[in-house]
Amino acid sequence: MLPDDWYLTEDVDDFLARAGGFLRSRPALHNTPLTDIEKLRIRRADPHDAEVAVFGRLESGGEVRAVFYRTPRGRLGLTPLSAEQADTLAAHLAGLGHSPANVIADHDTATAFAESWQRHTGAAPAPFWRTHLYRLGTLTPPQPRPAGRGRITGDEDREQVVRWCREFCVDVGEQRSIDLIDAGSWDDSRFGDRHFTFWETPDGTPVSMAAATSMVGGMVRVDPVYTPAHLRGRGYAGAVTVEASRAALAAGATDVVLFTDPANPTSNALYQRIGYIRVADFTGYAFSFDAPQAG
Repeated sequence: MLPDDWYLTEDVDDFLARAGGFLRSRPALHNTPLTDIEKLRIRRADPHDAEVAVFGRLESGGEVRAVFYRTPRGRLGLTPLSAEQADTLAAHLAGLGHSPANVIADHDTATAFAESWQRHTGAAPAPFWRTHLYRLGTLTPPQPRPAGRGRITGDEDREQVVRWCREFCVDVGEQRSIDLIDAGSWDDSRFGDRHFTFWETPDGTPVSMAAATSMVGGMVRVDPVYTPAHLRGRGYAGAVTVEASRAALAAGATDVVLFTDPANPTSNALYQRIGYIRVADFTGYAFSFDAPQAG
């Protein structure tokens, strides 16, 4: 047992047996840990990974209060922590020789951990990801609705799905996914396990796409939503997001969520119009000993 009752393990099944209820207690806020840890559970140890995944839970009074996980590629995910808890965790991980490449969490937690990590290790944090988290309230189809219909994709659509996912990654600067797609490693990319929906015009031409994760703990995350640049501004993104959201609800999801770019007021306004409510902000920091020290 570590101080402050942090328990670490490499056994994902044992971790989920003890912490799964906590993760499922707030499925919207915990959406990324839910999907990431489920993917790690299914994937298990990959012989190509230099490191194994590590999972931790913070217990107090016999109950789990927070968790962390570090993927084999070095991404550290955290559920909300106080500044004191974040500092204690940073000290523990540094003392054990863990070296996360980056951290992603709600803004306050990620910032507190990044500052503590720099104090304990000298690794300077550099922000690389900012996003708003939205949760679906009452689904409200856009008016006027663009002509056409939604359609779940099939095997015959794979080439177009892959092409549009790559175009999306180019737009947002997601280089690692581009590299995996170009290397033919679609299943290893973050899109490999998604379920895709097209919006088609009346003549059957796909004009927009939305993806959704598999349901975990009653939660489905819509990600990504993509419309080719020359087709934007016609209502297709809103229509296809409604279709993907409706499919999630029909499958039994209790929480349907999505992330948005704070720098894109158009998409933020769109999602609010169709019933999504902003619930939190998230931030990611990358760590580097070569980066300038924060002043």
